[in-house]
Amino acid sequence: MPTTVKNFKHVSYLWDEAKASQLAGDEVALLIYRSNLLGADLRLTNYGGGNTSCKASAKDPLTGKQTEVMWVKGSGGDLGTLKKSGLAALYMDRLLSLKNIYRGIEHEDEMVDLFNHCIFDLQSKAPSIDTPLHAFLPFAHIDHLHPDAAIAIAASKDGKKITQELFNGTIGWVEWQRPGFDLGLKLKKCLDENPGIRGIMLGSHGLFTWGDTAYESYVNTLEVIERCAQFLEDNYGKKSPVFGGQKIQSLPKSERINRAASLAPILRGLCSISSPPGAQGAAKIGHFTDDDRVLEFINSNDLSKLAPMGTSCPDHFLRTKISPLVLNISATENLDDVVAVREKLIPQFEEYRKLYADYYKKCKHANSPAMRDPNPVVILYPGVGMFTFAKDKQTARVAAEFYINAINVMKGSEAISSYTSLPRQEAFDIEYWLLEEAKLQRMPKPKTLSGRIALITGSAGGIGKAIAKKFADEGACVVINDNDESRLESAKQEFSKLYGKDVFASDILDVTRASTISQTFDTSAISFGGVDIVVNCAGLSISKPLEEHTEKDWDLLYDVLVKGQFLVTQKSVELMRKQQTGGDILNIVSKNALVSGPNNAGYGSAKAAQLHLSRLNAAELGKDKIRVNVVNPDAVIADSKIWSGAWAEGRAKAYGVKVEELPAYYAKRTLLNEIILPEDIANACFVFVSGLLNKSTGNVLNVDGGVAMGFVR
Repeated sequence: MPTTVKNFKHVSYLWDEAKASQLAGDEVALLIYRSNLLGADLRLTNYGGGNTSCKASAKDPLTGKQTEVMWVKGSGGDLGTLKKSGLAALYMDRLLSLKNIYRGIEHEDEMVDLFNHCIFDLQSKAPSIDTPLHAFLPFAHIDHLHPDAAIAIAASKDGKKITQELFNGTIGWVEWQRPGFDLGLKLKKCLDENPGIRGIMLGSHGLFTWGDTAYESYVNTLEVIERCAQFLEDNYGKKSPVFGGQKIQSLPKSERINRAASLAPILRGLCSISSPPGAQGAAKIGHFTDDDRVLEFINSNDLSKLAPMGTSCPDHFLRTKISPLVLNISATENLDDVVAVREKLIPQFEEYRKLYADYYKKCKHANSPAMRDPNPVVILYPGVGMFTFAKDKQTARVAAEFYINAINVMKGSEAISSYTSLPRQEAFDIEYWLLEEAKLQRMPKPKTLSGRIALITGSAGGIGKAIAKKFADEGACVVINDNDESRLESAKQEFSKLYGKDVFASDILDVTRASTISQTFDTSAISFGGVDIVVNCAGLSISKPLEEHTEKDWDLLYDVLVKGQFLVTQKSVELMRKQQTGGDILNIVSKNALVSGPNNAGYGSAKAAQLHLSRLNAAELGKDKIRVNVVNPDAVIADSKIWSGAWAEGRAKAYGVKVEELPAYYAKRTLLNEIILPEDIANACFVFVSGLLNKSTGNVLNVDGGVAMGFVR
């Protein structure tokens, strides 16, 4: 049908008639197109939330006859990135026939397995619990979303009345109920009792809208959400100041960031403690935001009233826990006294864990899964911002986005009525639902370095970049850095393509300047919450005969290799001690730390100093469970900045060969006759941090193809 571009204020109209016309006649393609547009606007639904569907005729592969099939977003996945492989396709007649064997709400969960008997496309994604909600509504295209503007109405005390008045009876209302077969039947009942409605509001949950075509459903969805959003805007500050007005002022931006960087490692360490005994705690990755919406909430008079109430929409609290931990420390607290700060925070974390354990004990059923990690996911620091901690960066970032959704909901509900959260038992029954537990059990096992943060100096190329890639491949978050801005920019583009934004952060780092070291560690703390693995890899080489070696050469070598390693290690230990979870420091040294060679006085002696400094640090830091180990490479030429300049010429001259003959020359002098690659050094580093050598410190691992003079003895 012809379309006219719609003008919306609170949502984005993204429909492109030219693109849509190319998909005409393919209802599934139009479903995917519509879903991607809806998922692209986070005001319409949150990441991974909501589901869409279409019903259309298809040829039955068994009979050759046309049959009605429903395509619906399957379990998991995200509307914004949905592809056909993310859809479940089911026979409509079989889905509808399930009503004949439904035994009632107490047998709700058994219906989920029966969805598999309705599968039309054997390549389908597993059907989600929301499948019957779409099946029992007789519309060709349906959108089920969780827009903040609609949930604000759905979660307000007068939500049903407001919905009725706002839409003049054209939007139905179904009270809160856990998603499932019975809720699907209630949606159909609501439609039967209110023929002609354009959608249904689900109490505390979300919105259902529909249309006869993909476009009609899309526009209907936008119009309903736009109306909700405008209604909220018209009422902000009308009844009373937003969130009861401002109680405290935010610190200036730079101070917020500095305080967050200082506090994040302490919080991360406390979030990794499991209590009471038996609960599962694990290393977490952090995320920080001082978004204006967060600051408005955490600085308000109503924070103390609303935060403990918890969230309402299941999509929110499954990712954020019911309620956050609000820190009881001043925005001007002296964070330099780490011991004093921890002493103030520990009782607050203990109280939160106790409250969570009490919630579990009070609400659990005989067949409930064991209590999960009782630590907070969301931590609010009035005047500063919000921290979130989870198993990986994406999960932590998404948890922050969902709590901002919850803030939006509370703000809207309070503006038009008063906010209501789900009763704790209802929340528990969602959080510890056996079907939700089964979904968690199906998730892939974490990689070896999941939950760990690695900072590798000089990681824009050569050995450093290979180490960063290896650690990222094994699940770590990595902080890449270099003193060469153009080289770092190239590495950033490569890592972005390989891993995406949630796996790496980057910064300019000159290991000879303490200020840039502090800045890069702050980047690690702000981006991920702290640091667990530090690899001192930044280096350079100068090869000259003794008489040609200058004082400037000497100072540069010792500044980069020895002083740089010392300063970076010093800052590493500061963060690791804040976390109190131990850690690994790896120093990339050299065969030259052990072997004497010509034209090498400055470089070789600096490498020897690096090696002994590593031993000294290992002896000192064992009490902190910080392991310090050394990897000694030799002749790693590939992608090395060192070998692109005078060093290669100097070594070739010393050995009486041509520069291009160096790789073969170095290989021939080894016991294994092997050329050493950056990836070989990365593998050695991984061995040290993989967990298999957690009781090993002060060691040296040679990766040089076998040089007898370099054997440690």
